[in-house]
Amino acid sequence: MPGSWRITLRNQLVVMVKEPHPGRVKTRLGRDIGMTRAAWWFRHQTTALLRRIRDPRWHLTLAVAPDSKGLASRIWPADLPRMAQGAGDLGDRMGRILRTMPPGPVAIIGADIPDVRRAHIAQAFTALGDHDAAFGPAPDGGYWLVGLKRTRAVPTCLFNGVRWSTEHALADTMSSLPDYSHAFIDTLDDVDTVEDLERLAHRLSQ
Repeated sequence: MPGSWRITLRNQLVVMVKEPHPGRVKTRLGRDIGMTRAAWWFRHQTTALLRRIRDPRWHLTLAVAPDSKGLASRIWPADLPRMAQGAGDLGDRMGRILRTMPPGPVAIIGADIPDVRRAHIAQAFTALGDHDAAFGPAPDGGYWLVGLKRTRAVPTCLFNGVRWSTEHALADTMSSLPDYSHAFIDTLDDVDTVEDLERLAHRLSQ
């Protein structure tokens, strides 16, 4: 209709990052290869990830930890907006992100998924066009991406009872959204151990 208008809600992508100091990030990997080498890997992995996934189709924000040091850090690109992750377990922190981001679909990912590409992020936001929630599963029963369409208030029960770092994490999260429609995008691996790193190196060599 002439003179009619509508608000276009922008897709929001949030990457959760930690300051890459030895002993603070990738500690399981650090027990295998040394904490300094593990922190170095995480820093360069995150830098490469952020470079790959920048795209005008979504607004990119960093959720940083620890709060004060992460907000002031010179490690991450200065032009990217940042928000503090805040206190609590992973569910508390992700729930806070989902409730405080500007209006529109939101997807959250970690920084330790080497295979993430722009096509995966686009796939998630496309899925949120027809579903209330989207997940990027991991082979271990967890997930590397969670997204909500957010056409209604984020439920207070979200992430309640999730057994983090277990094979039940994805199923538990879905159970905390019983009346939501779910979509799944590609399954991707994270890197937690030296075996994961060796598999990544083998794939890259191929």
